[in-house]
Amino acid sequence: MTPSTQEKLVFNLVRGVTYSVVLIVGYLLFDIFIQGIPTISWEFLSGFPRRSGAEGGIYPAIIGTIYLVFGAIIFALPLGMASAIYLSEYALQGSLNQTIRLAIITLAGVPSIVFGLFGLGLFVLFFGFGASILAGSLTLAFMILPTIIVSSEEALQAVPMGLREASLALGATKWQTVYTNVLPYALPGMFTGSILGIGRAAGETAPILLTVAAFFLPRLPNSIFDQVMALPYHLYVLATQHPDTEKVLPMQYGTALVLIIIVVFFNLTAIVLRNHYRKKIQW
Repeated sequence: MTPSTQEKLVFNLVRGVTYSVVLIVGYLLFDIFIQGIPTISWEFLSGFPRRSGAEGGIYPAIIGTIYLVFGAIIFALPLGMASAIYLSEYALQGSLNQTIRLAIITLAGVPSIVFGLFGLGLFVLFFGFGASILAGSLTLAFMILPTIIVSSEEALQAVPMGLREASLALGATKWQTVYTNVLPYALPGMFTGSILGIGRAAGETAPILLTVAAFFLPRLPNSIFDQVMALPYHLYVLATQHPDTEKVLPMQYGTALVLIIIVVFFNLTAIVLRNHYRKKIQW
């Protein structure tokens, strides 16, 4: 077999695998959309659950998911971007920095249930927050923090070094160089990676299972120390814990569709922010 034939064979194999994955994911999304659309109604979106979630709406779960995601954003986004700026622009590029980077990358691959156990031990039990919005948001923030740091640092390092050197040569301070010559060009990549990580937080079940999510709450929370319902956990309970799974199947599809729409909303937000800041870049 000639090298060109081998190359074509490998290329066709990779292309076939790629198309297969896209088709499978597309079929799943299509099935959820077709099965979920009949369930979507104003009563379903704005109503409170009844009969342990088998009837009624998912309004508390939608609000709970939004609370948790925005809570994670408040903690993770500034901390992650600040850490990336420090590691990329200020920290000495030695063995200690490389070790920290390796640790952060390793944390990004840790299973989400481990972060749930971490949140249970630290926030729920040690700090005494209990199963609450605060504990759940902090746990989600710690889970997505490595992703935000890695993506933000890669965006910062993609900015040409010449821009930094020219600014420093003109007498600007280190912070003036970072603020005026580096961040404007790195922000599209930083926002894209960060918000994609936040979109992941919206769909996670394991971390909130141990720190905040309630099985059934026919009311909204009154403070950050209250439990909430969340769409991923609500879907998990309907699919695995409910005694009559056939009866609640439409509720499962409707909840899954709403959850996907929320995740897609965050991803579209990332695209809009990236395009907005890219238009301002003039090399």
